[in-house]
Amino acid sequence: MTAFDPREFLTAIFETAVAAADPEKVVRSFLPARPKGRTVVVGAGKGVAQLARAFERAWDGPLEGAVVTRYGYAVPCERIRVLEAAHPVPDEAGLLAARALLDAVRGLTADDLVVALVCGGGSALLPCPPAGLSLADEIAVNEALLASGAPIAAMNAVRKHVSGIKGGRLAAAASPARIVSLVVSDIPGDNPALVASGPTVPDAATRADALDIVRTWNLKLPPAVLRHLETPAADAPRADDPRFARNETHVIASAAVSLEAAAAEAKRRGVEAVILSDAIEGEARDVGSVHAAIAREVALRGRPFRKPVLILSGGETTVTLRAKGKGGRNSEFLLAFAIGIQGLEGIHALAADTDGIDGSEDNAGAFADGTSVARMRAAGVDARAALAGNDAWTAFQAAGGLFVPGPTGTNVNDLRAILVG
Repeated sequence: MTAFDPREFLTAIFETAVAAADPEKVVRSFLPARPKGRTVVVGAGKGVAQLARAFERAWDGPLEGAVVTRYGYAVPCERIRVLEAAHPVPDEAGLLAARALLDAVRGLTADDLVVALVCGGGSALLPCPPAGLSLADEIAVNEALLASGAPIAAMNAVRKHVSGIKGGRLAAAASPARIVSLVVSDIPGDNPALVASGPTVPDAATRADALDIVRTWNLKLPPAVLRHLETPAADAPRADDPRFARNETHVIASAAVSLEAAAAEAKRRGVEAVILSDAIEGEARDVGSVHAAIAREVALRGRPFRKPVLILSGGETTVTLRAKGKGGRNSEFLLAFAIGIQGLEGIHALAADTDGIDGSEDNAGAFADGTSVARMRAAGVDARAALAGNDAWTAFQAAGGLFVPGPTGTNVNDLRAILVG
């Protein structure tokens, strides 16, 4: 009999969750009717090149357009231009890409169709500072938001008011063409207006809301940005704007669907699975500590779930930067989790971003078990000091726990899988 390998099991769970959001599988179910006029494809996100290729293969008719993805994430398309730019901090290439998308939808008629392919990461990939602001201003906004610990919905409420393309502005530029937005959600709650700050899907957040977020999270923004937010020029289009009356929006993949697929795979392999939530937010280290407490309770007392069990959760945590270590929200979550379960046998966990990249390094996340902290210590790394310094990547590299699947071509937020028993 082959010995059970917890890492192989958890990797299979991750791969199943990603496969449930495979563009090639989901796009065909949401193809719009062919228009009388042109079909123009635009889009942004870390998995948008795969979405564009899947749409090309499924579409029976002429099309054109452009999409922008992160450096290194492009795949070849025949008719859609695939541009690359920086993520998570915008750059000049992103500025040029945003202009290319706006140019692609200008001058269209009511007989034309715009298909917007939108997924996580699009906010950083579409810098488009409004009049009076610069790329440097938008970069400063993005950096302040990333360091703040604010939830993604709050971040995007600010971003869309400091942009010439987000918050429905790309859709407004395409009017009177009809727009069909196909959205891969990486947002807790799956509000499509928040994915990539909604370039084609406006939401209800107002300029006043954005200013409240700036104050609540004590965001240090450039003076020019603060002045801009005080003026009506920052107002984003409203959802009831008549230019959007014919538009459609479909969430074609999400964390909820992927978690259900992961749970089904665990059960197929003989392990019961429970889903805590697909929309967990909060400080990564705090969420990690809570998950550790749940795992300990199951391991030691058999409650609230009987072991063996796979505990699943999704959503998007945040990291308040306290130092300049290496890592992302999943590795920071897991470092706090590892500290919370140290010394316990029978607990194995994987936390990873479904797009394949966690933070700025090449790993999607990491594996942890009851020996992780001891292995870090043996390699000369203090786990608590690493956590205090936002240096989870270094800790898991030392312990041999990094998870590096490479870019996956999709993005339905984070997957946390904890096997107890």
